[in-house]
Amino acid sequence: MAKKNHQGSKKKAQLVSINPDNPQQRLIKIVTEVLKRGGLISYPTDTFYGIGCDLYNKKAIQLIYRLKERPLKKPFSFICDGLKEISQYARVSNYAYKTMKRLLPGPYTFILEGTRLVPKIMLTKRKTVGIRVPDNNICLRIVQTFGQPVISTSAGYDDPQLIFEAYEQFLDIVIDGGPMVQSPSSVISLIDDTPEIIREGKGDISSFT
Repeated sequence: MAKKNHQGSKKKAQLVSINPDNPQQRLIKIVTEVLKRGGLISYPTDTFYGIGCDLYNKKAIQLIYRLKERPLKKPFSFICDGLKEISQYARVSNYAYKTMKRLLPGPYTFILEGTRLVPKIMLTKRKTVGIRVPDNNICLRIVQTFGQPVISTSAGYDDPQLIFEAYEQFLDIVIDGGPMVQSPSSVISLIDDTPEIIREGKGDISSFT
């Protein structure tokens, strides 16, 4: 059932074009205000157009689970703006730090042990998290301006117009950041300083094999 806005009518998402090379801060601010209000956004990464929300908004996270028809025991990954922020939400050893510094920003999701700052709904049974720092100016600027991580899951379409049409009743903003060919990130566990390739994707994994 579609969410209602304050007027009692169906919510209608806003489709906003943002420059992928030099994102307009005025528009980024509009996006982060939506996140602060608990809204859902669709935004580009370096691997796909994603759907996301505030890491700390449980209602918004639960709505994304329903939209994606995903079991709660499979937490989403989330986006940080760099290594400093990652170290707040995950336990980062020297090995993990050096590995991520070499490869990020880039098309990788790293599995690490979560810290107490991570909400329970975002932790696996093993208390691990999936963290990304995509090589995309728009999503990094959003996270930097927002000041904390943003949930990340694929919208399932590589065209913002199709995302808008599919999810306009549930999303607040759909960002058009230019054309994109969907390709999943490479997922690598760095638990116990033992790299394990969970999924081979866009990111080069040759250094782990």
